[in-house]
Amino acid sequence: MRYCINCCIHLLPNDLHRQCFRCRGPDHNNQRCPVCRGENKIPLYTDSKQMKWLAVLEVRTDHCESWNGIFCLRKGKLCSLMFGLIIMTLVMVSYILTGAKHGLLLIPSPFHYGAFASNPSLMDNESLSDMKDYYQPSKMNISYVKDYPSIKLIIDTITSKIEFITRQRPDLEELRKQEPHMFSVIPNKFLPNSKNPCWYEEYRGNTTTDPYATNSYALYSKRFRIIFDYLRKVFWNHLYHYEDKHYRLRCLPHFYIIGQPKCGTTDLYDRLRLHPDVRFSAIKEPHWWTRKRFGIIRLRDGFHDRYPVEDYLDLFDLAAHQIQSVLQSDAVKERGKRSNIIIGEASASTMWDNNAWIFFYDNSTEGEPPFLIQDFIHAFQPNAKLIIMLRDPVERLYSDYLYFASANKSAEDFHEKVAESLQLFEGCVLDFSLRACVYNNTLNNAMPVRLQVGLYVVYLLDWLTVFNKDQILVLRLEDHASNMRYTMHMVFQFLDLGPLSEKQEALITKSPASNTRRPEDRNLGPMLPTTKAILRDFYRPFNTKLAQVLFDDAFLWKRT
Repeated sequence: MRYCINCCIHLLPNDLHRQCFRCRGPDHNNQRCPVCRGENKIPLYTDSKQMKWLAVLEVRTDHCESWNGIFCLRKGKLCSLMFGLIIMTLVMVSYILTGAKHGLLLIPSPFHYGAFASNPSLMDNESLSDMKDYYQPSKMNISYVKDYPSIKLIIDTITSKIEFITRQRPDLEELRKQEPHMFSVIPNKFLPNSKNPCWYEEYRGNTTTDPYATNSYALYSKRFRIIFDYLRKVFWNHLYHYEDKHYRLRCLPHFYIIGQPKCGTTDLYDRLRLHPDVRFSAIKEPHWWTRKRFGIIRLRDGFHDRYPVEDYLDLFDLAAHQIQSVLQSDAVKERGKRSNIIIGEASASTMWDNNAWIFFYDNSTEGEPPFLIQDFIHAFQPNAKLIIMLRDPVERLYSDYLYFASANKSAEDFHEKVAESLQLFEGCVLDFSLRACVYNNTLNNAMPVRLQVGLYVVYLLDWLTVFNKDQILVLRLEDHASNMRYTMHMVFQFLDLGPLSEKQEALITKSPASNTRRPEDRNLGPMLPTTKAILRDFYRPFNTKLAQVLFDDAFLWKRT
């Protein structure tokens, strides 16, 4: 029995082992080759059979003889191959685990909440195979191919499915059936001597009662506990006493900054706070209308107890105390004047985030939410004022990505996520209406970037079904950045605020911008030109409709 000393393969009689690259070369001679002639080899006898000392002794059955003709690998290369396979496996496992946790997988995780409204059986207990059926991307996987013409085909498909259909507004009785407790707490009339919507509510506790003991904002967030500690100390001093009963002043916001995220709402909020007649909720973004009243803190963490409307109203107690001080002053009592203090709320999710509806309201046959946030706000505050700050949706999406992405941020990674999101959105609009896709929780969680937030006109048209156009002020971040004094004057006029001194106006308009891009994100540079062209094409029909609705071509964002 003979073996090749170079690769330890069992040789048949008269076999020169021509497969071994070390036994044969371009000038190989069998007579001169010491390997082929058997020189310089130390024989080893095992079981009365001569073997070579450097050969690997193998114990195998007869059916393994077929391995004799396979191309051989050196021991070092074999180890390298095995090591490479192990590393590749670890990387893939890490990607799957991390992607499932953060919602980055192309196929959504089975732990994501929600489903298409037209199929109520697909809830949070649905199987992964069911999810794949509804969110299977097209077979042409372009996520890692920077090919504008290929992605343009997907955008053309989406564009062909766009229809702006007016939604049917629910009546008041339907809303009452959905939220009976909310309607039992908030009255349908407010104090006439207060510009802000406020009313008195009887307080049945005593001096030892903690009015904020069960407030969910205080329980779930350490940041707000300091605020509520202060409110506890001053609470009793601000009660109104009448005929042996105690009353507390309750207030809702007079105006809402409803959107959009990464469009300058924080900067607008910070400047408005400096106006002497403006107050805000104890925290900038309560997200009560969109999330907290459904028990959502972070959707990926599941549902908690629902935050009752009383917890939301508690956030305006600081402002209510100041309004009450004015109401109890002699000037208001004797001269019939009223309090001009107004309260604002600046949750940037209010305009667009209706993702929780599927878990709490009856599904509609078209897969669209039967009730939206604005339906309930209008039911209580038909005269509310709404401020919307927008920016070029292409730049908004990139800013959103840079702000929320946790690792491996790059222009290339952004491009891939845009492509994946477009595939998923295309798959939805092929089977469902535009509104059903925009408000679908599972689709929105599955998309790696929030494309839907930039579809401004879809949300605006739905708000216009319940509010008049003169109740909504729409601003552009680009205008705000270039001429802040002008945009702030527009806001002051819209809210009917009193005049300011030059010093007050300078303080408001000349303060540094808030919530600007972080230095490390600036270093990543702009998005790829191809990505920008793709997003321009995607958002163009929506921007065109927005410009038509607002009668302002600036919302086409052609020069940005």
